[in-house]
Amino acid sequence: MSTTTLDRRPAPVRAGNGGGPARRAVMRWAWRLFRREWRQQLMVLALIIVAVGAVVLGAAVATNNPPPANAGFGTAQDQAAYFTPDPQLAAQIAGLQQRFGRVDVIENQTLTIPGSIESYDLRAQNPNGPFGGPMLSLLSGHYPTAPNQVALTPALASDLGLRVGDVWRQDGQSRQVVGIVQNPQSLLDEFALVPPGQVRAPTQVTVLFDAPGVTADSIGPNVQSRQSAAASNPLNPETIVLALATIGMLLIALVAVGGFTVLAQRRMRSLGMLGALGATDRNVRLVVRTNGVVVGVVGAVVGFVLGLAAWLAYRPSLEASAHHVIGAFQLPWVVIGPAMVLAVLATYFAAARPARAITRLSIVTALSGRPAPPKQVHRSIVPGIVLLVIGALALWYTGKNATGGGGAPELVGGLVALVVALILLSGPVLAAVARFAGRTPIAARLALRDLGRYRARSGSALAAISLGVMIAVLICVLAAGRLGNVLDYAGPNVASNQLIVYTSGNGPGNGGQGNGPGGSGTGSSLKSQTATADAIAAALGSHDVVELESTSASLQHAAPGRQWSGQIYVATPQLLAAFGIKASQVNPHADILSMRPGLSGLSDMQLTYGNDNGPNGGQNQVNCPAHGCLANPVIEQEGALPSGTSAPNTVITEHAIQTLGLQGSVSVSGWLVQAPHNFTAAQITNARLTAAANGMSIETKNSIPSTSEILNWATVFGIALALGILAMSVGLIRSETASDLRTLTATGADGWTRRTITAVTAAALGLAGAVLGTAVAYVGAIAYSFDNTLDGLGSLKNIPTGNLLVILIGMPLVAAIAGWLLAGREPEVIARQPLE
Repeated sequence: MSTTTLDRRPAPVRAGNGGGPARRAVMRWAWRLFRREWRQQLMVLALIIVAVGAVVLGAAVATNNPPPANAGFGTAQDQAAYFTPDPQLAAQIAGLQQRFGRVDVIENQTLTIPGSIESYDLRAQNPNGPFGGPMLSLLSGHYPTAPNQVALTPALASDLGLRVGDVWRQDGQSRQVVGIVQNPQSLLDEFALVPPGQVRAPTQVTVLFDAPGVTADSIGPNVQSRQSAAASNPLNPETIVLALATIGMLLIALVAVGGFTVLAQRRMRSLGMLGALGATDRNVRLVVRTNGVVVGVVGAVVGFVLGLAAWLAYRPSLEASAHHVIGAFQLPWVVIGPAMVLAVLATYFAAARPARAITRLSIVTALSGRPAPPKQVHRSIVPGIVLLVIGALALWYTGKNATGGGGAPELVGGLVALVVALILLSGPVLAAVARFAGRTPIAARLALRDLGRYRARSGSALAAISLGVMIAVLICVLAAGRLGNVLDYAGPNVASNQLIVYTSGNGPGNGGQGNGPGGSGTGSSLKSQTATADAIAAALGSHDVVELESTSASLQHAAPGRQWSGQIYVATPQLLAAFGIKASQVNPHADILSMRPGLSGLSDMQLTYGNDNGPNGGQNQVNCPAHGCLANPVIEQEGALPSGTSAPNTVITEHAIQTLGLQGSVSVSGWLVQAPHNFTAAQITNARLTAAANGMSIETKNSIPSTSEILNWATVFGIALALGILAMSVGLIRSETASDLRTLTATGADGWTRRTITAVTAAALGLAGAVLGTAVAYVGAIAYSFDNTLDGLGSLKNIPTGNLLVILIGMPLVAAIAGWLLAGREPEVIARQPLE
């Protein structure tokens, strides 16, 4: 008799870690934990969703806000522009056709809208041409096919008071309006479309063609390729999107590091129990990393959906401000797709750091739920400063070559260097904040020392907050530097309740002069035009009409490339009185009065007046010609003058007119009408028609935003982003220290103490982030504008003080108040948190 024993052995495993079954088990456990605890991970998810959604929306806006890459080219790769009259034009066009085959000829004649300073083009173009299709879009009716037919753009049809079916009479020729068209690539392009060959006297002829393998310079000086046009601007859409995507991914990584550090700490006891059951360190790390991937995937998908919804809602407004048609799904998919992938990778690597840290703890320590004592990190400030200098140098190079092409890699590299420097400097900043804890009350001391001890969580939160502030301050400083340029003044032309009526032949498009030196024609003509201006003002409900007189004098700067922009009017007693300026307030020796901030302190200014018989006619002034130039005129700051670019913001005094002998060049060029209310579209139309009847023109407010609007929106964006990150970061920090809060409550700490801890944490992070982000942004802004802004450090002369104070003081104050109001609730249980 024999006995047989069945020995059932388990299948061999690889490397003693459970192999594939163990990995699948812990991954399923991580997924179940996420489904069961998604509310506990809501803050981390919200951080990822906000970051991904911001990248999707920001990339869509940044890509579609500038003109399309093929604007002006259609589907062609090359464009030749000829200005007529040119006797060789026909031969040049024939040469291009013979050399490259198909060409698309577009003829334009520039005309002026009656009664307005605005112009439009009489355009001859074939709607079915080989290259110009994307430059035409039919809104209603049909394209013109006969010589007596025309199609108008919507704004031009409105200005001319025409609709489809009406007859348009222009230059002695009658045409029937058969359609409404537009240029989808530029909604500001106003034109009247006629069939090819129907423009009698074109002022410009554009030829579209393809020249594969041939450089534009070798074809001719008036030829430009699509690639060269894009390369001439380093801030093209591709560069902007690349920089934005890079910053967005860094933002995601920053918020994810702090979030997963807190999640790993919260699951410490559960992970310790998993290790006690036999899981290896690799299995434990896999749990945390799997959770990171799951959170990244969910956050990326939800963030994309929310970003897409925000884009679809904002797209109509962007079309109106960008002035070109934008498709609903005209998105930078080559950026959004990798951005979502990088979001998942960022959360994976962000979870890897706490995963390694959690496996360094013993199982007993993990089961106790006590966090490991924080390691003292003595991080040097030197690497952060070195990267800050490198980033500043890269941005300086980009700004120096801003008008010469190139600089895109340096721009992105400089921004990345600034962000990494900001991350490296956040640790020393927190250490500096913690040093103030010794002289504060006990609650504030606990909050500040916690920030210094647990830098793994608070450092990433501070870096993310500083990044949001840096973006906002960069926009504020650069916008203030550009729009505050006292020579090339930018912004709205007049206020919404102001209107300028120009005399016949005057206006911005006529050099400021009409009929000779007088500019306003004969005495009878001036009297008639004055009556017309008074009638326009009366129809607008205004009796405030200021006569605008101009001379042949103009301002300029001695340095090349710094040209004066704007009309200089005469500071007549009527004009000064209209803006509440008394004669006693004006320096009797002043030559120029201006509201432009900083103009009075600018050196090397020149007042040219074109009078060889002036008192300085025979003297060689500094940087001035021998005759007709006054070097360094006396310029007085006068803030009461209007700020519009077309308004009399800079005027020449009667003292200067008498001293320089300019009485003979003074002429009436127009009238400024001011009303106590904004003008309606109907009132503007009636005013334009009234002016056109007497050969005059008007100018009303344009759509250019003011400096304050740009700065305010940038400030709101920065504060909203920083406060959102701050709120979720403080929530994560307070949730991680819930055990400490329970201990404080058990020892008698009241709601005042709990509120103070949260408020000080929020205020300290907000203030440190505001200071750090502002400092880094100013370094980058000054470096970028050093060589292309007035006097080098031009941005320092236009500091947006109010906006910076809102960021530096208002944001920490709001954070402290919100932290105080939303905290203070007593913990539900005082005992140790149970094992989940």
